[in-house]
Amino acid sequence: MDIFAYLKERLPFVDCERNFSFAKHTTIGCGGTAAAALSPGSCEDVAQVLSLLERERIPYCLLGSGANVLPAEGYFEGAVVRFVRLKTLFLDNEIFAGAGVTGGELLAFAHANCVGGFEPFTGIPTSVGGGVAMNAGVRERHFGDLVSSVLAVERGKIYTIPAKSCLFSEKNSLFLQKIAVTGVYFKATTSSAEKIETETQRYRLRRAHLPKGRSMGCTFVNPDGISAGKLVEECGLKGRTKGKVRVSDVHANFIINEGGSADDVSALISEVKSEVARQTGISLREEIKRIP
Repeated sequence: MDIFAYLKERLPFVDCERNFSFAKHTTIGCGGTAAAALSPGSCEDVAQVLSLLERERIPYCLLGSGANVLPAEGYFEGAVVRFVRLKTLFLDNEIFAGAGVTGGELLAFAHANCVGGFEPFTGIPTSVGGGVAMNAGVRERHFGDLVSSVLAVERGKIYTIPAKSCLFSEKNSLFLQKIAVTGVYFKATTSSAEKIETETQRYRLRRAHLPKGRSMGCTFVNPDGISAGKLVEECGLKGRTKGKVRVSDVHANFIINEGGSADDVSALISEVKSEVARQTGISLREEIKRIP
C-alpha cells in the first residue's frame, strides 16, 4: 500500500508530506525516512488522525521539535505525526500554548505579558508539546512544575488532564506512552519585565558553555543527583568516538554528530552505558527518546 497516497486521500484536511526525512527534522541530524508526515491543524484533527492510524493499524510516531530524540536508520513504513501547526497562544488567567509553539515563542510571550517562572527554560531547544511530554528543564525547574492541565489525545479521544495526573517525574511523564499533547495550560504568575530579563540573561549565560554542533542535548538522566556528564568523564569516555560521532570534549553528557549515522550514535551510547556500569555499577538511563 502507498501509505502517503492513502493518508492524503483519507485526511484531506491535514498537511501531508511524502518521504519525510528524520535527518532534516531532528537536532542530531541523522536517521532514515518515513513514508509520510502528517501535520494536523487542530486538536480535533489530531484526534481524527490518530483514530485512523490506530484503526487501520498504520505504524506511527509523534514528533515535536526533533530535539532530544534519536531516529532509527532505514525506511519507516508508517507516519510521523507533527504538531507544528498547533500555534495557539493566549493569556486568560493562565497561559494556553499549542503543542507546536516553540520554547522561544512561549518565553517571549510570557516576557511580553510580565508572566514569570519560565526563565529557566531559556535556550532549551523544544516545542511546548515535546517539552511537556519529556518534562524538559533544568535543575531548578521543569515544564511539569508550571503545568496546570494538558489538552491531550489518546486513542482518538480528547481529554483535559490535570497536572497531578500527568505523572511528571525526572525527564518523564504520562505522555511518553503515546498520548499526544496538543495544548498546555500553564500557571501565570505576575512578575516584572526587569526581573524576567535579569533571570533570562542569567540562564542564557549559564547555557553559553554547552557544546556547539548537532546533538540531542543531554543524553542521560542524572542518576540520584549525580552528574551523568561527570560520571562519563570520570570513566575516561570524554572524546570517545564511533565513526563520525563523539562524546563531547566540552560536556560528556552530549554526543555530537559530525556526519555519522544513527547506528553510530546508538552504538556509542551503548558503549558509554556499558563502560560506566562496569566501572561504577551505575546504570545510566537514557534521557533521549528513540523513534519511530
